[in-house]
Amino acid sequence: WSRVPGVYYPGDYAMRDEDGYFWLYGRADEVLKVAGHRIGTAEIESSVAQLDEVTEAAVASRPDEIKGEAIVLFISLKEGYEPSDELKISLVKHIRKNIGPIATPDEIYFVQSLPKTRSGKIMRRVLKAVASNQGLGDLSTIEDQESVTEVKKAYEAIKMSTGE
Repeated sequence: WSRVPGVYYPGDYAMRDEDGYFWLYGRADEVLKVAGHRIGTAEIESSVAQLDEVTEAAVASRPDEIKGEAIVLFISLKEGYEPSDELKISLVKHIRKNIGPIATPDEIYFVQSLPKTRSGKIMRRVLKAVASNQGLGDLSTIEDQESVTEVKKAYEAIKMSTGE
């Protein structure tokens, strides 16, 4: 409140809704570099979160020889909605319309829950490690260890079905 008088300055991506509540979307430094374009993870996540089917979304990346980084999207669906190829197509169309073709995810994974810290912050570094086949690192702050296992299972199942 002191950096700009009368204005809350979070230093992160944030919005204030019509009821006066603040919605923190992510750190301003969580940026992907895709084919020479800098894209904020928060932009993609908040675009996807607008869809009725989506409970929560998280964006990570994996190395890509051509583009530098490839976008990997992890989606948690609301009760009553099931993962499908049609839903993946709908997600891609929505992102392309609202952000642009450069933000099209290379991979989309449906999961029951996302790995989070005990304070509720999505652990994107864990998602990135899974998508990049790297070590997970320190998980001492994770709220639910099962969420990591589930993300790994979803990732491996899709990789096996595509023959990669």
